[in-house]
Amino acid sequence: MVEVEAVSAALAALGWEPETMALTLDLEAARAALGAARPALVFNLVEAIGGQGKWAMLAPALLEALSLPFTGSRFEAMLVTSGKLLTKRLLQGEGIALPPAWTADGGGPPPAWDGRWIVKSCWEHASIGIDDGSVVEADRVAEEVARRAAGGGEWFAEGYVEGREINVALLPGPAGAGWDRVEVLPPAEIRFEGYPAGKPWIVNYAAKWDPRSFEYGHARRTFEFPPADRELVERVREVARRAWSSLGLASYARVDLRVDAAGIPWVIDVNANPCVSPGSGFVATGEKAGLDYVQLIGRIVASALGEGAGSGGETLAAAGPRESATGKG
Repeated sequence: MVEVEAVSAALAALGWEPETMALTLDLEAARAALGAARPALVFNLVEAIGGQGKWAMLAPALLEALSLPFTGSRFEAMLVTSGKLLTKRLLQGEGIALPPAWTADGGGPPPAWDGRWIVKSCWEHASIGIDDGSVVEADRVAEEVARRAAGGGEWFAEGYVEGREINVALLPGPAGAGWDRVEVLPPAEIRFEGYPAGKPWIVNYAAKWDPRSFEYGHARRTFEFPPADRELVERVREVARRAWSSLGLASYARVDLRVDAAGIPWVIDVNANPCVSPGSGFVATGEKAGLDYVQLIGRIVASALGEGAGSGGETLAAAGPRESATGKG
């Protein structure tokens, strides 16, 4: 809800009259409410419905059915990026390096992979369910996937790329260009400072959401890359741009990569509609690019409209998250 309040304040500063609307699985009630309000634009902050991230794609589906303009990616892109396995399938054949995946219903042992594996939720983002125990050796993959599934949800294992973690934010409409072009904002690296030997270099749930944890204070974002990384930075920017195009992303997004010892960037996650709470990675990247918070929200709004960010006097419904304030990191 911090995100909802911050976005609403930014919209008001831009001259809009924002209203907040919750979205539940009662889509008929939402259809009636939106139909009655007929907002000039919906700022879509829905990240889960009914407590499940897999239903977040129902928000753009409903908004498209009502022919309402809205921020963020459209239904198809939200569907495939909400499901990590769907993302992999769509990006296969695009010349983008993707770690292999294994699911319990696929049968057989995990495919050949030179290293450990990481067990993830198929649908939930924000590092939900990810901790140090998520990283396992190949002979424990099936056991760990089964253990997590016994607690609820759908899980899979992905080849764990030992190396650096880099996040790339994307935003359409750079200065002097049309809204059909995408701007790759300055890449950020997560530095795992002071991690003891054997502790996985991962951005787990604690690193994002628990200020009392070791990870929260030692997994630190930086935009500083040494000159020797110049080619690597250009490589990850290009990979992120290709992922944006291949997945049909729009409005704003973030691509997460791991870089191995050979300098190969592997895409491990694609976030349509990433968290835009103050202090989030996307907002920090915007600040690095010279955009303050209100300007960043204005760019997102303008990209959804395909023109300027609008002027005062219009009503905008900001469809917020479901009951809790789960973020997308």
